[in-house]
Amino acid sequence: MSEAPSMPRAVLLARTLVELGDTLVDDFDIVELLTLLVERCVDVLGVSAAGLVLAAPSGDLRVMASSSEATRVVELFELQSAEGPGLDCYRTGEAVAGEDLTDNSTRWPQFAPVALDAGFVVVHALPMHIRGQIIGVLNLFRTDPAPSDEFDVLAGQALADMATIAILQHRSVVEAQLVNEQLAFALNSRILIEQAKGVVAARLGIDLEHAFSRLRNYARSHNVRLIAVAEHVVDGTLDTATLDPPRRPM
Repeated sequence: MSEAPSMPRAVLLARTLVELGDTLVDDFDIVELLTLLVERCVDVLGVSAAGLVLAAPSGDLRVMASSSEATRVVELFELQSAEGPGLDCYRTGEAVAGEDLTDNSTRWPQFAPVALDAGFVVVHALPMHIRGQIIGVLNLFRTDPAPSDEFDVLAGQALADMATIAILQHRSVVEAQLVNEQLAFALNSRILIEQAKGVVAARLGIDLEHAFSRLRNYARSHNVRLIAVAEHVVDGTLDTATLDPPRRPM
């Protein structure tokens, strides 16, 4: 049974989770937040380095954040060689905990020597889950062979979960921004079309309904978006006299 974590480490973990949570605002920078997260892993978990890889829409893993350049290089090599603890964790969805790289030359014959050359002798890989799907991995590296205690494992998974929450929050913010932009565009488009209807009605001496029909008919017959026709009418680059009259039913 592992010894209970000292109070300072527990407090530091709590403060880290609060700090990361406070950064999850509408305009947060996802790369900066995840970089901060891997740096905090080093502070809290007694590891020497940390890195985070995410799955791209294509399914390929990409290095997202690293606490050091050496970590980034090792993780890039892992992805390029298609071998290593992070890839095993991603493929199985199971954590790779406390693997001694000096004893894994046969399991990861390409990755282990590169990591050892960088000074890392022990590695952890923790999965990042979203609704049962693995979206990435948090990798933790140690330069000494001392085993991690239970606190490190639980705290490491908590930080991996925080990274997952950050990505979910970022996705929802981006989607909300996209929806808001689409709504704003739709509303602005409608205002512009109403302005164009007024211009056409005034210049051609017709009512607004027939003015709208002229705009729509011109857009359809010339394969142009209605909003573009309205914009050209309002800014004067399209002569209202050239608008096609509405077609009469046969």
